[in-house]
Amino acid sequence: MDPVRIIEVKESVLGDNNKKAEELRASLKKDKTFLVNLMSSPGSGKTSTILRTIEHLRDEFKIGILEADIDSAVDAEKIQAVDIPVVQLHTGGMCHLDAGMTETGLNELNAPAYDLVFLENIGNLVCPAEFDTGAVCNMMILSVPEGDDKPLKYPLMFSTTDVLLVNKIDYLQLSDFDMEAMKKRVYNLNPSIQIFEVSAKTGEGFGAWAEWLRIEIRKWLT
Repeated sequence: MDPVRIIEVKESVLGDNNKKAEELRASLKKDKTFLVNLMSSPGSGKTSTILRTIEHLRDEFKIGILEADIDSAVDAEKIQAVDIPVVQLHTGGMCHLDAGMTETGLNELNAPAYDLVFLENIGNLVCPAEFDTGAVCNMMILSVPEGDDKPLKYPLMFSTTDVLLVNKIDYLQLSDFDMEAMKKRVYNLNPSIQIFEVSAKTGEGFGAWAEWLRIEIRKWLT
């Protein structure tokens, strides 16, 4: 009897996706579109953070949004309410977006018409970290109520992220969240990561975050 054949499916899938992601990034560079892949846990404030960021940048850049959810269009409706073009992506149960799904959304949005596009990924700290979407920048949110130990539990997410927004800092005085311990854990995983402390509720900290993003966008567009 022949030996059992073993196929490393995950490695093959990731390899194909990575190739597609590189092709998509090259296309975004040609079209001068800066794509941000936003990842976090459910309830961390992804949509609220996008809305606050829009307030700071909408007069300088043409902005479009891709909203990804397993179901519903609740977040897309919030974006639409502030008169920003948005496309809702339903994954049909999948817990992440890959480069192919992202490309589909970008085509529907007509991405070359925009300087900045936010992709709001599915809310979890596992699957989205494994799949390159083709984004120019990987961004994540860690909210104070989630605790300062998340870098220990989900190291890949923090390792693959370019910028971290620590949201809901207005809640700090009511929690035992240790900001310095959290930062030390994150920098041990990813020394080059940028960290901003913000509150999507009050707007605190968004000036510094928006300025960093403004500079990165202009680099990409030139």
